[in-house]
Amino acid sequence: MVKEKLFKKEQEIILAGGCFWGVSEYFSRLKGVISVKCLYIDGNIKNPTYADLKSGKASHAEAVLIKYNNLIDLKTILKNFLLIINPFSLNKQGNDIGIQYRSGVYYQGSQEKELILTYFKDYFKEDFPKIQIQIKERNDFYLAEEYHQDYLKKNKNGYCHIDFNIMPKEDKN
Repeated sequence: MVKEKLFKKEQEIILAGGCFWGVSEYFSRLKGVISVKCLYIDGNIKNPTYADLKSGKASHAEAVLIKYNNLIDLKTILKNFLLIINPFSLNKQGNDIGIQYRSGVYYQGSQEKELILTYFKDYFKEDFPKIQIQIKERNDFYLAEEYHQDYLKKNKNGYCHIDFNIMPKEDKN
């Protein structure tokens, strides 16, 4: 009974912040994150592939679905998200350039939307209108191919635009 109270129903959020390999790895290391999956969201075709994104056939963003419990909250997830992206960069993170590398937060419901907007407005203050982070209700999304899942765990020397040394100690697993 005590365990049930400690770990309430899991929640989820979808974030896009450049190449999903690094975003996935970064969030998988946070205390309270249960799982992270690479996916494609906010695009023009059904069932896109990585090749579709690279060729320009698909307009989806590379994103991650983060499932988490009450050991972490959405504000902490957003704080960490802002550590790994340039919020003023349009369609670019690190060396990756293109619409598939746009930044976004894809929410479920008006309560989550308000929390996200309030957090970003408080954080950025007068610079809020300048951010290039899409804040949109989540729509259809598609899991990325299996070889993208846990890519940096499988490929220790794989490319990543994120510096994992910036992770706050209190948020780490």
